[in-house]
Amino acid sequence: MANVTTITMHSIWIIGDQLSLTNSALVAANKKTDVVLIIESRNRGNFLKYHKKRLVLVYSGMRHFAETLRTEGWQVDHYPMEDTADYEAGIQNHLAKFPKTSIRLAEPNDWPTAEVVRKLGKKYPITTLPTAQFLLSRADFASWAGDKKHLVMENHYHRMREKTGYLMSDGKPEGGQWNLDHANRKTYRDWVKDGQPTPPARKIFPPDAMTQKVMEAIEREFPDHPGSIAHFNYPVTRSDALLALKDFIDHRLGQFGDYEDLMVEGQATFFHSVLTPPLNLGLITPAECVEAAIEAYKNGRAPLNSVEGFTRQIIGWREFINGVYWHQMPDYKLVNALGAERPLPEFFYTGKTDLRCLQQTLSQTIDLGYNHHIQRLMVLGNFFLLTGIRPDEALRWFLEMYVDAWDWVMAANVLGMVLYADGGYMATKPYAAGSGYISKMSNHCQNCRYKPEIKTGPQACPFNYLYWNFFDQHMDRFEKNMRVAMPVRSWKKKTPTEQKAVRDSAKAFLDALE
Repeated sequence: MANVTTITMHSIWIIGDQLSLTNSALVAANKKTDVVLIIESRNRGNFLKYHKKRLVLVYSGMRHFAETLRTEGWQVDHYPMEDTADYEAGIQNHLAKFPKTSIRLAEPNDWPTAEVVRKLGKKYPITTLPTAQFLLSRADFASWAGDKKHLVMENHYHRMREKTGYLMSDGKPEGGQWNLDHANRKTYRDWVKDGQPTPPARKIFPPDAMTQKVMEAIEREFPDHPGSIAHFNYPVTRSDALLALKDFIDHRLGQFGDYEDLMVEGQATFFHSVLTPPLNLGLITPAECVEAAIEAYKNGRAPLNSVEGFTRQIIGWREFINGVYWHQMPDYKLVNALGAERPLPEFFYTGKTDLRCLQQTLSQTIDLGYNHHIQRLMVLGNFFLLTGIRPDEALRWFLEMYVDAWDWVMAANVLGMVLYADGGYMATKPYAAGSGYISKMSNHCQNCRYKPEIKTGPQACPFNYLYWNFFDQHMDRFEKNMRVAMPVRSWKKKTPTEQKAVRDSAKAFLDALE
């Protein structure tokens, strides 16, 4: 009779973006008999050319979480990335120490990791439990989405408000309106008229001894990755993440709504929360973020427009893009509805461009590994869209360069929202814009060599002629789209001479990119 290994314990495998004490596998474990497994896969850090600050954030977060668990009384088997090539090496070493164990983990948050776990599960005793890091289960979203050809985030958001009860009063939205986005569109000129209000400096978290060791290891192990470890200051522990949340609620939430779309030079984070790095690691929860904001509203410390806007970002957009990701993967990452085939320009890794808005945004990306949502959508994303950058290359860049980037975060955001590469599955229109939007919402144009008021030619802002060239190229697709039919009609009304000037200017610019 074959020997059968009796399972006497469970190993709780904590992946790098599941650093939560409410991790479903951890909650189901027994502290007295089970052991926590943490594997810092070095190969995972080389899966793409990740920004060095992102690598510091993840690996330091894992080490601090291991220490937190030990303090909480857990037995932890931890494999640092300096000594651990991949997940399998960590599992093999772990099973050599604990042969009578089975491995449990919360279901991975992204498809590539889920595939790795699935393959490892064919060789090792591994089971997964549903994740607790989102407010909505994948099955619930899939049931709602069904086989619809188009999804509307606003409908999902209303449903989430009703399910959670957030900002609801007697079954109706607080204040009588679901969405207060119309109240959150102050321009740069409005900000100047308001006296140029600025928040106190964002609370930062200088690296402790453990993080400093991680930083040294990143320099050794990932020397050719973009960005720098210098001035790393993101929270890597739950206690610091909660302090970051409190700092946002106390000092920036009140005016977040008014100025959330502004881009002001010298104000990298402005009134934004910068909570996505710890939130996407699991150090704080979506519910904690939203409930803290709502409490501030109830106490009269933040207006409804700011709190609703922040709530919509968390329970509306964040949950929506995660739902789209799991409902559409793995084929979703292959979409290219607009047939974009231009390679990514090299200056996206150097910031060396004479387009002021692009240069300022990229410099911040390279320095901090962070931009706020308007910079990502209306500067970087708009440029990718109008120049026809390949969706896979654009997605790779976004995944590499941001500290808060994970596959589930970026796939739908970039392919659906930014590039319209899914043909409108999750966005009702392409977010194409000329120089007018950037000029209205920022002070970039004041110091740019290009002139936003000039429409074509070498002195014109490239966004102007690229915008019209985009609708020229995709006229057939968008002329019946009610949300962008007007620019298509406007393009058709231009004289042949005007259209030729646009095409010639666009061609000259696009040829120079190559």
